[in-house]
Amino acid sequence: MESLKILIADDETLITMSLSTMLENIGHRMIARARTGREAVEKAKELSPDLILMDIKMEDMDGLEASRQILAQQPVPIIILTAYSQMDLIEKADEVGVSGYLVKPVSENDLLPAITLARSRFKQFRMLEHELGDLKEALKARKLIEQAKGILMEKEGIPEVEAFKRIQQQSRNQNIPMAKLAEAIITASKLLSGNKC
Repeated sequence: MESLKILIADDETLITMSLSTMLENIGHRMIARARTGREAVEKAKELSPDLILMDIKMEDMDGLEASRQILAQQPVPIIILTAYSQMDLIEKADEVGVSGYLVKPVSENDLLPAITLARSRFKQFRMLEHELGDLKEALKARKLIEQAKGILMEKEGIPEVEAFKRIQQQSRNQNIPMAKLAEAIITASKLLSGNKC
């Protein structure tokens, strides 16, 4: 397993020291400590840790809000470490998008699987986000191509299959994606329609 750079956000010095020792024992290292939520957000931005261990109850900003802000600026697996196990806090942590939740006191035997699972869950989530982005792009491209086909069918009086073949052939001839060509057809049609007014 690779050695991770971990940011610990906790206002209790003894807990931070204990966590740091446990991390070293399992092959990771604490790169910084944040005592407040705001400090956690700043250090996460500055240091780009591989993972964050985040307490909930801290001064000036709680760990859930700090996690929300960190995840908005850069994706990173975050494990909440807290003495609180109320269901509403767990649900809020899930809504924020953290990758794990551990109830204190935490042992080395708890920490290793939690880190492993948090990183795995985080990677899966990132892959799903990427796939969703690809699907959205494919859907957008398909809509553009459908619209361009409709324009060619109307303007040229040709069937749908022929309109698609023309777009496909021009795309190959000009070495540009079909969606880009479809956008050009749509734009040209709008310009020509505008000129007739």
